[in-house]
Amino acid sequence: MVKFLLLAAALAASGAASATGLCPIKDSGSPDKWQPKEALEKKLVGEGWQVRRIKVDAACYEVYATDPSGKRVEAYFDPRTLEPAKP
Repeated sequence: MVKFLLLAAALAASGAASATGLCPIKDSGSPDKWQPKEALEKKLVGEGWQVRRIKVDAACYEVYATDPSGKRVEAYFDPRTLEPAKP
């Protein structure tokens, strides 16, 4: 039973750290050149979004939020420009 719980905890931890691979940007440069996640959150909140979480997914910021129309979304943003990510 203990081994099962340890395995389950390890699998859960490894899944949380993996990228989804849905980011359309292939190269967004060095992360030290990115704008902070807080700047993206401030921008989105100012546009009427309700942000639940922002995380890094490959070369994008992945945002879990409710958009201004009230729809729950998972959206990707370019970390350099904070604009919606385009391939």
